[in-house]
Amino acid sequence: MLISFALAVQFLTRIPIHIKGNISNQHLGQSVLFYPIIGIAIGITLVLIAQLLPNTHPALTAAIILSIWVALTGGLHLDGLADCSDAWAGGLGDKERSLSIMKDPAAGPIAVVILVLLLLLKWSALQTLLQQDHILMPLVLAPFLGRLSILMLMLTTPYIRKNGLGAAMQTELPKHAAKLIVIFSLASSFWLGNVTMIISACLAIALLRYLAMQRLQGVTGDVYGASVEITETVVLTSLILSQ
Repeated sequence: MLISFALAVQFLTRIPIHIKGNISNQHLGQSVLFYPIIGIAIGITLVLIAQLLPNTHPALTAAIILSIWVALTGGLHLDGLADCSDAWAGGLGDKERSLSIMKDPAAGPIAVVILVLLLLLKWSALQTLLQQDHILMPLVLAPFLGRLSILMLMLTTPYIRKNGLGAAMQTELPKHAAKLIVIFSLASSFWLGNVTMIISACLAIALLRYLAMQRLQGVTGDVYGASVEITETVVLTSLILSQ
């Protein structure tokens, strides 16, 4: 399990980790079980940074927190959101065309616009939460639920690219353990967080799954990345809008 945990850290963050030993598909599948824990670790790191920074300039503090947030993940999930945005705009409703666009490393104007809007929403939400002195729990729950969304999609939605890491992860994912983690995580989130926030996050994941099934008849790694970013943003913004 240590190799699986190290794989999760290596894949979801830019923390340099050298993994010794052979990496099997089973390790890849088991690594997904640690995704929510990595989310919590990211959240705790952001909370510590928020506590160290002065709160006299919330706009600047929010920008610093968001910049570190992106740097910790290397923009991995933002890249997935960008690819999905281009595919949805340029795919013209065609599955194969959409999948082809997702493989293109270039970002089109639609992707740029979506990324700017999402980061603006996150920055604005962080600034408001800092001003209200209500930043701690949202900063932990947002990355936690964002990465939990990957487990939820893996358990409920077919992965349509037959080769690659995503296919191996979903095939070898310990389904029973993953279901227990999802149930326990959601129950804990309802206890710790705002009910509207948790429900909004679940609805966002369900809507993204619906759209992916409509367009692609399944999900890809890019959809997983988009799910993380959208869920994080919904968690931050819904908490403010529900007040």
